[in-house]
Amino acid sequence: MTISAPTPVRDLVRYRTVDLVTIAALAVALGVTFWAWGKAYAGISGLAVFSYPPSAGLLGGPWLLAGVVGGLIIRRPGAALATEVAAAAVSGLVPGGTEWGMSVLVSGFWQGLGAELVLALFLYRRFSLPVAVLAGALAGAIESVYEWNAYYEGVFDAGDRLAHLGFFAASGAVVAGVGGWALTRALARAGVLDPFGPGREHHEAAAV
Repeated sequence: MTISAPTPVRDLVRYRTVDLVTIAALAVALGVTFWAWGKAYAGISGLAVFSYPPSAGLLGGPWLLAGVVGGLIIRRPGAALATEVAAAAVSGLVPGGTEWGMSVLVSGFWQGLGAELVLALFLYRRFSLPVAVLAGALAGAIESVYEWNAYYEGVFDAGDRLAHLGFFAASGAVVAGVGGWALTRALARAGVLDPFGPGREHHEAAAV
C-alpha cells in the first residue's frame, strides 16, 4: 500500500510551480486523448455488442483518467478536479471540438469531483491501487448520474439507470483506476516524476 508521509496542512495546500506545470501538461496530453476517444466513441458504441444502451457506460473509463492520474501524481487538494476539468477543456478546444461541445466541462467537473472525494476521504495520504480503483469507480458513478438527466432523461428506466451506473463505475475502476495507477508507476520508472511522491517512492523501492 502506498502511504505518503504526513504533510503539514500548509504545505499540502500550497501548490508549487512544478505542480501547476504538470497539471497543465497532463491536461494537454490527456485532453487530446479525450478528444480522440470522443471521435472513436460513436462508431464503437454503435457496435452490436453495445445494443443494450446502458452498456455504453463501459466506454466511459478513458474520460476519467485525468482526475485519477492528476490526483495520484500531484497529491494535493483540488489536483484531481483541476486536472480533469482542464483536460475536458482541452478536448473541447481542439480544432473540431467534440460532439458534446463545451458541455464536456460539466462532465469534467463531475468526473474530477468523484476522484477528488476518494482522495480526500483518505486525507491525501493513501495512493495505492485500491484507492485509485475507488477513485475511478466513483468518478464513473457520479458521471453516470449526471448523464441520466443530461442525455438519457425519458430514455432509461430505473433498471437501465442502475445498469449504466454499474457499467460506468466498472469502466472507471478498470481503465481510470488500474490504468491510471499503472500509468503513474510507468512515468515514475521513466524518471519524469522525480519531484513528486510516485517518483520518490520508486527510487526508495529501487534502493532497497
